[in-house]
Amino acid sequence: MRRYGPCLLLALVGAAVLRISLFSDLYLRYVQAGLRPYLVVSGVLLVLLGAAMAVVRRTGRDREGAYGSEGAHGSEGVHGSGGVHGSEGTHGSEEAHGSDGSEGAHESDGEPDPDGEPDPDGEPDPDGEPDPDGEPEPDGAHGPDAAHGPDAAHGHSHGAAGPRVAWLLTLPALALLLFPPPALGSYSAGREAAQQAAQGVGSFPALPAGDPVELTVAQFSSRAIYDSGRSLKGRTVRMTGFVTHGDDGTWYLTRLLVSCCAADASTSKVEVRGAADGAPPVDTWVTVTGTWHPKGRLGTDGAWPPVVDASAVRRVKEPSDPYEKR
Repeated sequence: MRRYGPCLLLALVGAAVLRISLFSDLYLRYVQAGLRPYLVVSGVLLVLLGAAMAVVRRTGRDREGAYGSEGAHGSEGVHGSGGVHGSEGTHGSEEAHGSDGSEGAHESDGEPDPDGEPDPDGEPDPDGEPDPDGEPEPDGAHGPDAAHGPDAAHGHSHGAAGPRVAWLLTLPALALLLFPPPALGSYSAGREAAQQAAQGVGSFPALPAGDPVELTVAQFSSRAIYDSGRSLKGRTVRMTGFVTHGDDGTWYLTRLLVSCCAADASTSKVEVRGAADGAPPVDTWVTVTGTWHPKGRLGTDGAWPPVVDASAVRRVKEPSDPYEKR
């Protein structure tokens, strides 16, 4: 079965890719929605490649078996026409039992010489000494290298098989299939340094009428730090994200922004103040409703991270797409 190890690995990885992209929305934890078709095609190709490799290896094994049986019992084998018992062999029709019967391979009494000397007709003595004519036995007769060993049955020898521990390579692929990794969370957000947008201070389009205004965490942060028109002033906003904690007891509503995939994710977060029930556990998804709390001078580090005075904090289920788009 070890010959099918690479085939199994390809099939498992392909099945894992199909599970997260074709049969669920888990792929959104790692890449943008637009990359789904490429994931599906990749998964299908991996599964098909694994199946094709298995078929090729199986066919090759069957051919080896066929060649081995031909080598062991074929026309040139041990019992073939040119073998030990063939028509030209030691007991062939013209040597051991010729048609004239006058010069057979054995003496008329059928007894070997008592002194162990070779018979005049060239037959070996019972002690296994070679014939006096010096002719070696045909290859593959009955010597130590005869074609009766486990390797000779196939006409070739097999190299050392790979270590059994190599099967452990299937465990990561199996784990990926059964337990897809979660989306990036508070750990990744905590490693991200404060980054300010390159547009600088300026005016932003007016917010839509009606409160509360649905905003992403990134939209709220940009307006709070850079909007010279202070479009957030006096408005009630509502945002959704996961919880991260600060070193001084503060907590933040956080989202990760991606351009292509999770590898290029950056952090956007808002400090939450005034929550009646305190800070929820880390990585809990919540929806916060509140108002902007001005902080620092626009466009400076003092304005980051922005602050929201919470009037309501409600726990929600993690969205299927946990990332915000740039």
